[in-house]
Amino acid sequence: MQSSHLLLEEPIRMASILEPSKANFFPAMTKIVGTLGPRSRSVEVISGCLKAGMSVARFDCSWGDFEFHQETLENLKTAIKSTKKLCAVMLDTVGPELQVINKSEKSISLQGDATVILTPDQDKEASSQVLPINFDGLSKAVKKGDTIFIGQYLFTGSETTSVWLEVADVDGADVVCVVKNSATLAGSLFTLHASQIHIDLPTLSEKDKEVISTWGVRNKIDFLSLSYTRHAEDVRQAREHLSKLGDLQPTQIFAKIENVEGLTHFDEILQEADGIILSRGNLGIDLPPEKVFLFQKAALYKCNMAGKPAVCTRVVDSMTDNLRPTRAEATDVANAVLDGSDAILLGAETFRGLYPIETISIVGKICAEAEKVFNQDMYFKKAVKFVGEPMSHLESIASSAVRAAIKVKASVIICFTSSGRAARLIAKYRPTMPVLSVVIPRLKTNQLKWSFSGAFEARQSLIVRGLFPILADPRHPAESTNATNESILKVALDHGKASGVIKPHDRVVVCQKLGDASVVKIIELED
Repeated sequence: MQSSHLLLEEPIRMASILEPSKANFFPAMTKIVGTLGPRSRSVEVISGCLKAGMSVARFDCSWGDFEFHQETLENLKTAIKSTKKLCAVMLDTVGPELQVINKSEKSISLQGDATVILTPDQDKEASSQVLPINFDGLSKAVKKGDTIFIGQYLFTGSETTSVWLEVADVDGADVVCVVKNSATLAGSLFTLHASQIHIDLPTLSEKDKEVISTWGVRNKIDFLSLSYTRHAEDVRQAREHLSKLGDLQPTQIFAKIENVEGLTHFDEILQEADGIILSRGNLGIDLPPEKVFLFQKAALYKCNMAGKPAVCTRVVDSMTDNLRPTRAEATDVANAVLDGSDAILLGAETFRGLYPIETISIVGKICAEAEKVFNQDMYFKKAVKFVGEPMSHLESIASSAVRAAIKVKASVIICFTSSGRAARLIAKYRPTMPVLSVVIPRLKTNQLKWSFSGAFEARQSLIVRGLFPILADPRHPAESTNATNESILKVALDHGKASGVIKPHDRVVVCQKLGDASVVKIIELED
């Protein structure tokens, strides 16, 4: 595996670094997932987030009730209509998340070297001596010397609301801990993370199933983010649950890797899941800090070679309260792009941060700059070598389309697709130009009614790097042998011209099916 600096185009002109960034219809090829919450749920703010580059809106089950999230989603729909920007919806499950319950919501001060007891007795009042938790099996899971972390939900790790505990003793169902740093816990809910400890709770809780079956079905969610995925079986069980809910059969499952257990079974999880979310916040607690970067590079490489979207989290924590990221954070975002990340997920930064729109805008600009120096030639050769020979028919067409587009310096690749698979395969080879995915709806039936597929497939490409969807007129089939494809091509070209990515005399590469044959053709525009 190559280190980040080897993925840079050589040489970089120093003068080009000083050139101002150019505005573009597509702020960056790398996508941005924004978590909507108290600071980012009005139509005005969501509209600003969409214009700044957010293409997936994340809703977190750990916080808020159905009504809260539904109101936010209705505001999102209004913002999509007014801005004419497509946006997918991701539902994030709670999973086996351990929580400290503070019913009184009074601040709790913990002093370094003091003792505090974690108890499953939720009737007890939270205090600096006792912290009630939502799990009665902690005392069986931990032993003396183990590390436990407690922090405000969506903590940044730099706040005074984060505390490290060391297990001193186990007393029945209670766990006696020594406080390692002074902190003040404020609010009603804190997450608890036991480092490298197996928690005997189901990955998809009953509460998660209820939320998916009600709120998820009602809103036809595009992505399910499966928190604390530890085994491939977790993904299989989640998919089985979705399959029982007719409308959610096309929903993609993104496995969220948050601990060493998930890391150990990464390869088999990747095979089952539709995509991966690297939850670097919790991983940073479970892993030694010096190992986190290594995991990131290895995981992103595996996702890239498998052609499955990879999402990085926790990149600009400081922007929760500040208008600018730190130098280290800005570099971290760029390195995530150079390492191969498809999308950047913003949590606290947009959920409760003071500057959600500015954060999305700055992250997008950093991604766009990193993409300019991404060594596509080296990446392409690695991807082709990994696939090996003989290539599958689709893989061969996809790689050929990208190679042709680069050789003729095409401004865009246009791909006709029904399932979205062909477009995702093209994006897998990381072309330097945008891929316009023209999704052609298919007519389907469940024996009770007829409906068109396509909307799911279009929105699900909003998390794939470099892929930009257009939903075509359902009257035009994707595998047409007549001139109807020419009219869809005209729509795609007009969209490209309106967005500024296609100009007069540009070359465009088109990938489409004609009968049983797949065709890659190069078009030179006249005006």
